[in-house]
Amino acid sequence: MRRKLVVGNWKMNGSIAKNKALLDNVISGVQHLRDSDYVVCVPYPYLAQVQSLAQGSNVAWGAQNLCANENAALTGAVSPHMLVDYGCSYVIVGHSERRMQSHETDDTAAARFNAAVSGGLTPIFCMGESKEERESDWTEYVVGRQLDSILRRFGADMVAKAVLAYEPLWAVGTDNPATPEQAQQVHKFIRNRIARCDKVVAKNVRILYGGSIQPANAAALFAMPDIDGGLVGRCSLDAKAFVDICRAADQYAIAA
Repeated sequence: MRRKLVVGNWKMNGSIAKNKALLDNVISGVQHLRDSDYVVCVPYPYLAQVQSLAQGSNVAWGAQNLCANENAALTGAVSPHMLVDYGCSYVIVGHSERRMQSHETDDTAAARFNAAVSGGLTPIFCMGESKEERESDWTEYVVGRQLDSILRRFGADMVAKAVLAYEPLWAVGTDNPATPEQAQQVHKFIRNRIARCDKVVAKNVRILYGGSIQPANAAALFAMPDIDGGLVGRCSLDAKAFVDICRAADQYAIAA
């Protein structure tokens, strides 16, 4: 059975003092939860602090982006090996905010995906459609195109080394999340599309839901057969809310 995974995406939030209080409470809150996996993805400047606080706990950490180049004269860029130096296990790739606001394309997201895997990191590869695309019944076309940008380039064996995340743009950062049934439909589509290439990879790859997951809807989402956890935004900045979501994942794993 696939282990549930809960990933907190702090986005552009944090301070030295606030991070310590938040992470101390998260670590203590999940220390007895052993049947799922827990991760925080934090801004670059705080990786050293999070490494110091989280090492030895059952909370892993990662970054929110990376450069596709391992070595290059690129001012302000961060390479895969730099993230590994700070103990990162995961890195978010192709998040909707970067696709929309930083001009990330399928091609550049795929290059970052490849760099992450090649550098020893697990990419959390994000896919999702806009409100207009959903209303035009283009969800499967858009998500399928984004998935194919890595599946066709690198094959199912590389996808097996990643975590996938479905994050509908119309739900991110809102109080209008996808229903469990809506999310399950897209997760099933993603898994079935991978199965056309490799059924074993499709069965085992973890696919997270990432559109306004909260304590109130986490259990219902995690109960869906193809939803393997959550990519959590706002609620990852609230230790109690994040721990409640982690607890929902863990309790579901025990019940299953």
